[in-house]
Amino acid sequence: MALQRILFITGEYPPMQGGVADYTRELARALVDAGREVGVLTSSQARPVPDDSGIRVFPIIENWGWSLWDALDAFTADWQPDVVHMQYQTAAFAMHPAINLWAWRPWSQRPRAVTAVTFHDLLVPYLFPKAHWLGLRRWVTHTLARTMDIAITTNPEDTAQLRPIRPDVVEIPIGSNIPDNPPAGFDRVAWRARWGAPEDAALICYFGFLNASKGGEMLVDVLGELVDRGQNAHLLMIGGRVGASDPTNYAYLQRVEARIADRGLTDRVHWTDHIPSQEVSAAFHISDVCLLPYRDGASYRRGSFMAALEHGMAIVTTPPQVLYPDLVDGETLLFAPADDARAMTDAVERALTDGELRRRLGENAKALSRQFGWDAIAAACLRAYEAAAR
Repeated sequence: MALQRILFITGEYPPMQGGVADYTRELARALVDAGREVGVLTSSQARPVPDDSGIRVFPIIENWGWSLWDALDAFTADWQPDVVHMQYQTAAFAMHPAINLWAWRPWSQRPRAVTAVTFHDLLVPYLFPKAHWLGLRRWVTHTLARTMDIAITTNPEDTAQLRPIRPDVVEIPIGSNIPDNPPAGFDRVAWRARWGAPEDAALICYFGFLNASKGGEMLVDVLGELVDRGQNAHLLMIGGRVGASDPTNYAYLQRVEARIADRGLTDRVHWTDHIPSQEVSAAFHISDVCLLPYRDGASYRRGSFMAALEHGMAIVTTPPQVLYPDLVDGETLLFAPADDARAMTDAVERALTDGELRRRLGENAKALSRQFGWDAIAAACLRAYEAAAR
């Protein structure tokens, strides 16, 4: 019998802003299209999205502390899912370990269902004041991987890290949360004017929230260097400035904004703030180069990177931590070291001034993105569920 009723547990869901929120919604939509019944158990800050027909959203979790165990036990006993699938990101669960240990408890009332967890990152949770022993915090994360029927990663780096703990880990990449679908009647000049970007400017874009791992200060340094070299360069910051899950993002945003002001670049940096997905798509289409200076390297777990591929952007980013055979410097994208502003500026300038290179990079990025459609991701999840059930 097919596993028909699927319950997602996620710390964030729209209208909360965050990559896991958008991922969960897109995967839920794809599973509904595949004929499944999908529920989402999530934070009380979320709510049902009007165009998500077929997805039942239960925004009932007030906090992710120890009271969560009773809440999950009661809800799963009542709703009777065939699959319980956690979308795990430490910050989205308030850095609390309760979610990690739910299925581990000897007295667990875990449902008679297939259980799965997708690790959107492997960052360790907070435990208690002065709990600095990293081994204990890693044990909490690894316990979640061991006690679920299925452990899923989204990228080769996390797969390699988790495989010694869970040899049967399944790798299923994420897709783009932003379809390549600008508004009807899209006009490049008009949309540039909307956000204050000159028609004749070399427009660099960045998509995603700002935090220390994403290299926000490097964006400012590259823009400043391009201007010093005589380029009429501007920077478009696409999307919300900070997410709903990580309070440290706001402090980092302030550092980036101060750097922009100190370099005298305020008039060259344009912010869209949080906008609908069609407008995000328009923002990509008015840009010339997408700069993603991740400090920890490009990765398929980055929704912003997947969105840039989906839109066929000429991408400048940092080398992955492990080999990605599909990411070829000079063909799929351009790489530059994370800590070298001059090399990164050289790469951006190369893409800006060589139209043929920019076209080739965009075409190859778009072709690569076709591997990451949501229907394929949903089908991979269903295969994993069914294999575990057997």
